[in-house]
Amino acid sequence: MSSKYGSLSGTLLTAIGEATGFFEWPIEYSEGWRRKQLMRAGKKTCYETVRRLKKKGLVKVVSQNGREFLALTKAGQLEKLFIKAGIQSGQEEWDGKWRLMIFDIPENVREKRDKLRWLLKRHGFKKLQASVFICPYSLNRQAIEFLDQTGLSSYIRILRVEEIDNDEILRKQFHLKSVNHTNSRP
Repeated sequence: MSSKYGSLSGTLLTAIGEATGFFEWPIEYSEGWRRKQLMRAGKKTCYETVRRLKKKGLVKVVSQNGREFLALTKAGQLEKLFIKAGIQSGQEEWDGKWRLMIFDIPENVREKRDKLRWLLKRHGFKKLQASVFICPYSLNRQAIEFLDQTGLSSYIRILRVEEIDNDEILRKQFHLKSVNHTNSRP
């Protein structure tokens, strides 16, 4: 099942995280709109997805007043934020400035580095050089929050640059019109 958040896992993590902390479990007894949204994929698929999320440590079952609920773990909250961070909002008009993301992330946090690359690509960033990505638009608020909460922001520098020499190729890649600068040299 696909949604605005991507996969069924993403839909579940987002729904659980937006359910004021708890998401009634089993799903049959949850509010109708959630059941309808999630069960389109089929009951078996939905339950298998919850089992995988529990196995990955992203959700847990919590008992309260004799009822069971699904809740996000700390890792699940980060994953939900990562999913939301990857959603592009409608791009505004280009302001003539380039956003460069420069990073040097150690090998021992390779998984985070891979997530960063995925996130940048989802936001339309293109690889300029090894560990340097460029885009005419800023990251969304959730992406910045994800970088802060995962500790990745300590390995990253974000630059807003007015001019880059020979940027015609970049402007073509991003389908941008030329912007007049007062000074034509960097």
